[in-house]
Amino acid sequence: MAPLVPECEPEYVRLLNRLKGRIPALLPEEAFELFSAVAPAGWRVELLEDGIHAGPLADGAHAEIVSELCGQFHDHRQDPLLRTYTGVGLALSGPSPSANGRAMPGRAIPDLVIAPKGSFADELEFHDPAPVLLIAEVTSRSTGANDRGKKIRGYARAGIPVYLLVDREADQAILFTSPVGEEYRRKESYKLSEAVPLPAPFGFELDTGAF
Repeated sequence: MAPLVPECEPEYVRLLNRLKGRIPALLPEEAFELFSAVAPAGWRVELLEDGIHAGPLADGAHAEIVSELCGQFHDHRQDPLLRTYTGVGLALSGPSPSANGRAMPGRAIPDLVIAPKGSFADELEFHDPAPVLLIAEVTSRSTGANDRGKKIRGYARAGIPVYLLVDREADQAILFTSPVGEEYRRKESYKLSEAVPLPAPFGFELDTGAF
């Protein structure tokens, strides 16, 4: 079974951890479906590089930053067909093929996704990331390590053109662009309070002083 990485220890996580050794080996996506089915309402469950990560909703300060991001992208958009999405699941590939030659699956739920209108107009829970133009993540205590590591690699592998990381603990906004393989060729860091120049098709300076 894929390992569970619990950011918190609610009773359901402790129970499933005790049962792991008694359950026949599962494919990572099967284990992910199991944990997703029993997670408390509102919890975010993700499958990142063959590890299952579960955590509760972030704090209010996190929500305020995500809301501010949505507002600024909406107010400055140059293409009227671009939309901001929160809570959208994306299907990602893993770092390498498994023993049977199949790429390991990944499942992520970014804090913010920018994509053209209609990009997710289907009945899937986790969507093809191909239309995505930008992903933004805002760190919290339970997600920061993934936002700074596994998600950088996962979003680069998916070819996401721009990854914006608002690292609250480091007091920085980090802009990753030009994905190649499992990394981004360009990384630019800004102190929170500075303006972050965003590339086309956005073409405006993000005011992080409003966070």
